[in-house]
Amino acid sequence: MQAISTITGRAVPFGAANVDTDIIIPARFLKAVTRDGLGNGAFAALREDPDNLFDRPENRGAPILIAGDNFGCGSSREHAPWALMDLGFRAVIGPSFADIFSGNSFKNGLLLVALPQAAVDRLMAVAAEGQPITIDLENQVVTTPYQDRFEFPIDPFRKHCLLNGLDEIGITEGAADAIISHEARIDGNRPWIRGAAAR
Repeated sequence: MQAISTITGRAVPFGAANVDTDIIIPARFLKAVTRDGLGNGAFAALREDPDNLFDRPENRGAPILIAGDNFGCGSSREHAPWALMDLGFRAVIGPSFADIFSGNSFKNGLLLVALPQAAVDRLMAVAAEGQPITIDLENQVVTTPYQDRFEFPIDPFRKHCLLNGLDEIGITEGAADAIISHEARIDGNRPWIRGAAAR
């Protein structure tokens, strides 16, 4: 998982509320066996409009999406953060996020920034002007060229994992010495367990 420290760039001022995971990535795109290419199906229904926000030249490659309240509600598909990341997003800013979507995003390295609606509205206006937005995860603050400064909360464990690029496998690998020590201790105290496993 790629570590996140600071994300700076254009933000797509989407802002729609109650966007569910079927809008983010429709079920017909879930047949793939890898994450690659899921961005092609992201927001498919909305992107049927030739003038959609996501395919405008100025928004291509934007690392930040600004969403509305309750973003990511609906079914618990992990493909939703995969599709957003394949589309180029590294972070989503919004007033609130659905719980399962939030967990899936964290585990896959997509930063979610929850801010009050007034702050989100201000960032929407800045993004609509094409001005860059900066998310500083270390200091938990979102800033703009207009000296706007919005602090955001984040769970300390999630912050640590995102800053260090640690997914569940990485966390486990970080405990390799403790695991080896534990296994050696078990071998010494209960040698019959290893013998049973070898049969």
